[in-house]
Amino acid sequence: MTRVVVVDDQTLVRQGIRSLLEVAEVEVAGEADDGLAALDVIAATLPDVVLLDLRMPRYDGIWTLERLRERGVETPVLVLTTFNDDDLVLKALRAGARGYLLKDVTVAQLTGAVRALADGGTLIAPSITDRLLRAIRSGPPPAAAAPVQKLTERELEVMRLVAEGYSNREIAGALFLAEGTVKNHVSAILLKLDARDRTNAVLRALHEGILR
Repeated sequence: MTRVVVVDDQTLVRQGIRSLLEVAEVEVAGEADDGLAALDVIAATLPDVVLLDLRMPRYDGIWTLERLRERGVETPVLVLTTFNDDDLVLKALRAGARGYLLKDVTVAQLTGAVRALADGGTLIAPSITDRLLRAIRSGPPPAAAAPVQKLTERELEVMRLVAEGYSNREIAGALFLAEGTVKNHVSAILLKLDARDRTNAVLRALHEGILR
């Protein structure tokens, strides 16, 4: 069973998410009402995915993402918020979020996103994808402006599927490769794009015109 930690400052929202996820056989391993408490809960429970609200009164979602990155925590974070703001989306993704959904999603969409991230994928709400891509293309690079090394044809194939949110297992199935081979390709892509994670690699690839 996939295990998650829910981080939201509103008790009723946390309880509602817990009830919905448990019906869908997703275990809520812990809850927190701000980023500082979340760091302790995540360290204690080691969840598969963190569901994170962005706007919280003390230590907000961006602060939490930055602290998790500083500590080397690799647990995928799915932002779940009411804020449909381009700048906030980009800040969250650049801070290390692997997914971004609005709170008007269905239970099926939420559980599907949780399982996708737990399996190594990424997911951004389709309603904001087009605006996000335009913002990425017109803004500064999401990573340090180091020269981008050319990707091989196979790496490009893998990169396109990563951008579509495929997990390593799904990429392996789609390209008839061993999962270990896919992991090696992803590692090579991150190195060549000077990206710290899959989401950052997608942002850099879009900005550099590698993905269109």
